[in-house]
Amino acid sequence: MDIEIFPNRFLNADTTEKLLINLEKIDGIKRIVLHGQKLPPAEIGHPDRKIISINGEKIELQVKTGRILMEIDNDNTLKEIEDICHDLLSFGFHIQTGTFIRKQKTVTDHLKYGDKLDKIPNEMVGLTDQNAKLSERSRIIKRKQ
Repeated sequence: MDIEIFPNRFLNADTTEKLLINLEKIDGIKRIVLHGQKLPPAEIGHPDRKIISINGEKIELQVKTGRILMEIDNDNTLKEIEDICHDLLSFGFHIQTGTFIRKQKTVTDHLKYGDKLDKIPNEMVGLTDQNAKLSERSRIIKRKQ
């Protein structure tokens, strides 16, 4: 099952980091995609272009978070996510269920990546724009066991 969290406003870097840290603690979440407008290059000095720390891993935030897409296990996980959102997104949000993340490699993927497509992990399918460089747009953060 996929869900979409649509905050009533764009999230700043600190709120995005807090939200991801709290969501990382939920076992029923399989994948998370941050969706939003691309931030300008670091040289320009946008205040939301920061290095955030998730699960001990440093990541440069490259988008101003406008939507959060997630693949989850069940409705119990959805309830835990709603509780976290109520705590952190006091300005309001909407949660929808549906299909938001691709689950299979497509013909477009085959055209873009060619023979290298088999080297892309299945966890990365559907997580990035086909027109963007994969290394610049997606990152896998493994859960600590």
